[in-house]
Amino acid sequence: MGVQILQRFIEQHCPGASVPVDLLKIARSIAVRRIGGGRCNPLLPYYDHLCLVVDGECCLDRLYGGYFSDWVCGGQWNRMVQFLSVLIDTIHNNNIEVVMFFNGGLEPQRMDEWVKQQQADRKKINQVIKHVATRATPPPKVWWIPPVCLRTCLRMALRTLNVPVVCSMDDHHQEVIAFCRENNFHGLLAEDAEYIIFDPPRYFSSEQLKLTYKGSLETKEFILNEVAQNLNLQENRFCIFAALLGNYLLTEEDLTPFHHYLCPDQPKGKPIPSEVLIQALAEYVRSLNNVENLDTIGTQIFGQAGQEEIQKFKHSTQYYLNGTKDGFLQYQPTLQDHRTIRGKEPTPPTSGKAEPGCYPAKGGIPEFRDETSQKFPNYDPSGEQKNSTLTSTLSANSNDFFPKTNALGSEKTGGEFSNLSTYQGGGGGYTSPGNASAGFNGTAVVSSSNTSSGSNISSPNRTSPESSWSGSINQQKGEIKLPVTIEEDIPRDVPLGAVLFRPLRQMVYAILFNLHHQHFLAKQKKEKEGVEEKVPDVIIKEWTWNKHKQYSSPDLVPAVPLGWAVPTVQRLWCGTAPDEKKRRLRAFLTCMHSDTPLMLNTAYVQQHLLVLCCVLRYMMTDERPIFRKYELDAFLAQAVSPHLTNAEFTQNMQIPVITNRGVELATLFMQGVECALFVNDSCGAPLPWLMCCPWLFFDGKLFHQKLLKAAGAKNLVDICDGQIDQVSAVERMRAAILEGLQPQFAYPPFPPVNPSFGGYYESPLLPTPVSNRGRGRGFRYGPGGRVIDRGGQLEIAGVVVGSWGANYGQVPPRGAMSNYPYYGNSNMGGFGRGVAPRRTISTKLRKSNTGAIQH
Repeated sequence: MGVQILQRFIEQHCPGASVPVDLLKIARSIAVRRIGGGRCNPLLPYYDHLCLVVDGECCLDRLYGGYFSDWVCGGQWNRMVQFLSVLIDTIHNNNIEVVMFFNGGLEPQRMDEWVKQQQADRKKINQVIKHVATRATPPPKVWWIPPVCLRTCLRMALRTLNVPVVCSMDDHHQEVIAFCRENNFHGLLAEDAEYIIFDPPRYFSSEQLKLTYKGSLETKEFILNEVAQNLNLQENRFCIFAALLGNYLLTEEDLTPFHHYLCPDQPKGKPIPSEVLIQALAEYVRSLNNVENLDTIGTQIFGQAGQEEIQKFKHSTQYYLNGTKDGFLQYQPTLQDHRTIRGKEPTPPTSGKAEPGCYPAKGGIPEFRDETSQKFPNYDPSGEQKNSTLTSTLSANSNDFFPKTNALGSEKTGGEFSNLSTYQGGGGGYTSPGNASAGFNGTAVVSSSNTSSGSNISSPNRTSPESSWSGSINQQKGEIKLPVTIEEDIPRDVPLGAVLFRPLRQMVYAILFNLHHQHFLAKQKKEKEGVEEKVPDVIIKEWTWNKHKQYSSPDLVPAVPLGWAVPTVQRLWCGTAPDEKKRRLRAFLTCMHSDTPLMLNTAYVQQHLLVLCCVLRYMMTDERPIFRKYELDAFLAQAVSPHLTNAEFTQNMQIPVITNRGVELATLFMQGVECALFVNDSCGAPLPWLMCCPWLFFDGKLFHQKLLKAAGAKNLVDICDGQIDQVSAVERMRAAILEGLQPQFAYPPFPPVNPSFGGYYESPLLPTPVSNRGRGRGFRYGPGGRVIDRGGQLEIAGVVVGSWGANYGQVPPRGAMSNYPYYGNSNMGGFGRGVAPRRTISTKLRKSNTGAIQH
């Protein structure tokens, strides 16, 4: 864990350095410093509110609302919004202002660190899938991972609650601490030991954050002075101390020999206990005579032959120093840093004061984009924006297509691909979509390995984005990281989400790199000058999970044109002409395979359900049938249910069983939603962001309830609880989704006959209770929640001569039922309700030549 073990050590062994606090009481004490008459004391640098920077990456579970059990169903987004509303209201009503930070940078230098986290999440996912398959209940909280689209939903929800949301663009940790220092915030709320080394004004634990019923907001505060006293270590030596614990620059593997040298009593080949290692390392750093000469220290540790490790040690120490107060004031970025971040070469300031949009006022961090104000502000919690630079308006009015949304506008939404910078290999510089709202929980492309931390060391076992490309200069480059999701390593029933939505992303790449415009210019040049110019290839590196590669290498994915004259990115984002608005919407629908008349007919698809229908239609156009007919109806029925917006109802609703197929379908759908929001922002936001909020059309728990009901329902009326208006809405949306398609639905599972003369078994894909209506007497539940056949009897000449009871054998493996016939149901598109008749075997009697009766 490297430096991360420090925070746990402090909590367990430094009680004076980790103290419980109530943020509301601290906020009230801050307000006392305000002078009467509403004027601020000029000698006090802080605001009258308690102003905190919150690293959202460290408290995703807290912001989601905790580890409540039904997260695995696909996300309860209305429940999340309700919790956030209570939390933010409490914060704002008690003199606290927060700015939320999310990671929007690719951070190639931390690639190994990210891969290790994905591998750990993959192990949790395997445990979750196994648990759901065997228990059909929600998994325990120790296996919690962020539901798909959580970061995007959080950004959109926080925006509706008027909370400033900021995305880092290069080095997340450095930019968070820089924002805190630049704007004189009181402290930082996070859960990362690197922030402790940076020594912010005040540092609070986000993991311990609790909103209690008694009206307090409790957490713990970490105090570096107390840590220094406990370790008997001067604070100016903490940067060296942290570097020698190990991080993404100087890894634990690099330091293993040194650590065992400090702890000779510990057995080699096994991790050293954190308390032993920290105490030994503190004693070593305390004994150093000259902490200014890092070369001498590095040589003492690694020897003359370890020049590479010495350089890593120096970069690692400098990284932590740049985040401290003294290092922050001294550090200035290089020209290349600004060219990387800003996309242009800045003009050096003529005076000591920084020019807006050229050099940052302090430190090495540029002004940040606030997703709420659409500016790059130096944030003032009083409500004003200081020294803000107005950027190009990246909004587009879609009122021509959605006449009821005049008051909403269509501003760009914030999301997980906030820093989608694309390098134009042909000399075109950089383009940056900026506030892309989707992001597949990752970030896309960078072309420079220089970071705001001042270190250009790339991930130890992976090359930098520049050096890893062997193509010609006429190749445009991009890079994107897609994290693991709840799906099988080798899927059997549903495709991998990264593969399913890849054609969609390929068209987005063509839009962002202006591929059509480049082909147009090349054709025009050939016609006028007779010179044939090769259009640069657009190849994107996609880091996706694969059971065999496990992020060891990326997939090289080419951009694919949309097939019509798509405007340039500049016109898509900033154009105001009516034709450009129409093309903006057409580009979105083309990427979603949904450019059909009924999709834009609000009598069929309501405005807030357009994203839902586009995603479902895209999934229906895949070559491999994904849905069974009743599953498509379940998605639509939950979207029109009045219970969707009732967070209290859905929270208290009980689901008898949870199925792996339901979990994977919900996950796949939310991946599609995230992709759709990514497409929307890349096309200039033709859909207003308030019409894109996932809680308007999906709740994972309600979807599971509808899915179980649909499995045993006779018709759509039963799925919609007998409400004819909901039935009509579902049928119209289904018609819009299937318009122009020849729909092919996946065959429903049906259990095979046990070869040992046993009964039918329920498919492990659908362990749901069913009614006894219809054909036969149905099933009953047996051990482990499986449905058990009632048995059968043998009849000869109308006389029962034998019978047998239920068979409690093993459930057959998946796929075993694919070669067996199934009982159809016309109302459910050929889906059998899981009801098998009680089997009676009749025989005809005949006499053999010997007179014996044969049958």
